[in-house]
Order: sequence, then C-alpha cells, then structure tokens
Amino acid sequence: MADDTEDVELDFAADEQERARRDAVIRHPMASFFHLFFRVVAIVAYLLCDWISKNFASCFVLIITLLSFDFWSVKNVTGRLLVGLRWWNQIDEDGRSLWVFEAKKTSRGNNTGTEAEARIFWLGLIICPLIWTFFFFTSLFSLKIKWLSLVVASISLQVANLYGYLRCKAVGQDGQPPPDSRSFTGQHLLQRVSE
Repeated sequence: MADDTEDVELDFAADEQERARRDAVIRHPMASFFHLFFRVVAIVAYLLCDWISKNFASCFVLIITLLSFDFWSVKNVTGRLLVGLRWWNQIDEDGRSLWVFEAKKTSRGNNTGTEAEARIFWLGLIICPLIWTFFFFTSLFSLKIKWLSLVVASISLQVANLYGYLRCKAVGQDGQPPPDSRSFTGQHLLQRVSE
C-alpha cells in the first residue's frame, strides 16, 4: 500500500526569488525614463552652458523649460504611475485655495510601480534638489548673480514637487494628513494671508 503522507518539499526560496525578480522589473519604463531625463538634462545643460553658449538668456530659457517639463511630468504622470501619489491645487467656490494630497491604496495587482521604480522616483526627487542646492552655493560664493537667479528658480520647481510628494506620503491610506503635520507657524501664516 502506498503512503499518502509522503513528505513534500516546499521551495520558499524560489517564491522569494520570483517575487524579488517581479519587483525588480520596471513596469513603466517610459515614465521611469522621463522622471530622470528632464532633470538630468537640465543639470548637464547648466554645467555645460558656459562652454557651449555665451548667451545667458538662451541658457536660462532652455534650463527653465526643461525643469518645467520635469515639474509637469513628475507631478502629473510619474508620481501617479511609479508610486501611486498625486497632488494638486484647486480653488473652491469661496475663492479659497485648497491643496489636495492623495495616496493610492496599495493592493495586489494594482497599477502602481514596482520597488525599483519607487526607488528611482524617490532618489531622483531627493538628489536633484540637493545638486541644485550645491549649485546655489557655488554661484553665490563665485558671485555669479545672474546664474543665482536661475538656480533659485530651479530649486523652487524641484522642491515644490518634493514637498508635494512628501505630503502625499504623509497622508497615507486614510486620506487625512497626520495630526502633527500642521504647525502653529504654518496655520498662522496661512491665516494672515487669507485676511
């Protein structure tokens, strides 16, 4: 008589390897590419602009245009696809500005990005403003005032997206910001602006 209680070997390592391989795959290659493309090209253009063109105005327009494309693509496309976050501003019927921060609920089989895409997203979102901050200090200490204006505009575009996505991440699953995310100073400043 055959023994039905035969030991079966379970291969948990293969399941882990399969999940790791699946998470390492980039589901949205175009979004991942454009998440980094505009910001990297803007940094390279900033570094090479003095050598390529002596016309500051054309360099300024080129870099601000690249960073505007980056701002739009990160805010409207890559944030939603790669990490399931989005933010925007809307004006209510009373004329007040309302900022909305959303985080997509995570579930199996959803259309958000993989772990590798999330890493690309957050590294690009954090490292590039740090690079522009370095450029700020180099142009400040070398007294290149006209370049300083370009760097300040670049930092503001990069940090606006970073702030928006950090707020989205803080919102989390329930759609409400954590109770300690509003400081007294922020409430006081917003209150003074609306008066």
